[in-house]
Amino acid sequence: MTDASETSSVRPYRVLSIDGGGMRGIYTAALIDKLTSYYARLRGFEALDIGKGFDLIAGTSTGAILGCAAAIGRPMSSIVALYEEHGAAIFPHRIKEGVFSPLWRAVTKGGRIVRAGDAALRSALHNELHDITMKQVFDKRGIALSIPAVSMEKHRSWVFKKTPKSGVRDDNYRLADVCLASSAAPIYRSLAAVRDPDTNSDNFRIFADGGLWANNPVLVAMIDALSCAKPNQPIEIFSIGNVSRPAGSQIQPKSVHRSMLSWKLGAEIGPLAIDVQEFAYDQMARFFAGHISKLGRPVTHVRIPQQEAAATMLQYLSLDESRPTALKALIAHGYDDADMVKSHCDRPNHPEGKMIHTLLNEIPPMPKAGVSMELFQ
Repeated sequence: MTDASETSSVRPYRVLSIDGGGMRGIYTAALIDKLTSYYARLRGFEALDIGKGFDLIAGTSTGAILGCAAAIGRPMSSIVALYEEHGAAIFPHRIKEGVFSPLWRAVTKGGRIVRAGDAALRSALHNELHDITMKQVFDKRGIALSIPAVSMEKHRSWVFKKTPKSGVRDDNYRLADVCLASSAAPIYRSLAAVRDPDTNSDNFRIFADGGLWANNPVLVAMIDALSCAKPNQPIEIFSIGNVSRPAGSQIQPKSVHRSMLSWKLGAEIGPLAIDVQEFAYDQMARFFAGHISKLGRPVTHVRIPQQEAAATMLQYLSLDESRPTALKALIAHGYDDADMVKSHCDRPNHPEGKMIHTLLNEIPPMPKAGVSMELFQ
């Protein structure tokens, strides 16, 4: 068992974990953008390089996009702009309440809609992430990545991974393709056809959204951190979700016999799975962190505090919600939660606020426009 005095002076192994949630990712990007801008001003810098504050970044679906952008030194404001500028093209048809909207989509232009959305997302990701690979991020920036997806060939969980212990399997995958794979939400988007970068032929692998099994990737992050951190190194995991919906459904016993149409042809299952995973994986991570710490390996899990969304926000929380009014509401909610986190950071007796405060005071600065992409050439 490691003595506590030995770990007190050791720099912690820091991990960032970002949930999936479709267009709700604009909320998370706005929260991070405003919170880091507060500390940049307090410290006299243009901006903070959030990615360089962590040894490992794990992100699922929309969280993969945010995580990979942070890993290459892109400002979160650019990701907010990505959602604002391209959201309507990525999700050209919003599946509305009731059965008529999903039924119309199922029997008319569903294939054309997801095909158009796939093209729009591919273009947006390439413009933001360029042709940068997993290995380049690790070699040039020293940041490990773990991005959950689903391999459709064998119906198995898959993690695109580049860490000190991961080997070379995923080295040459482009971040844009990895994000496309991790965010390929069934019903809402196309499956992702990703070319195998290690063959000369047109050999493609097919992936689905990592949110099917790890929408909150905190346990994936914890496992990789335990593998990669030094034996005497404390582990700190900072986990960020997206807008927490008012939870629960009041269902009468006579209404439990639901058909496919009652589930909007499956479209209501995704948001339900996100809510359940957010809570379940957060609780499991806290449980494991506590028990691992008792064994002498300090592991701390911090869930960035969030306010539960007001009932008026419910109309804006669909995974494919890209209306300008909705995006403005999500951004505003992210800014409000950033203010709340900052207030926790200002309270010296708030343990999680103290950890976040320490983290943000140690993140290195960067230019407001982000890290130059020439670094990866």
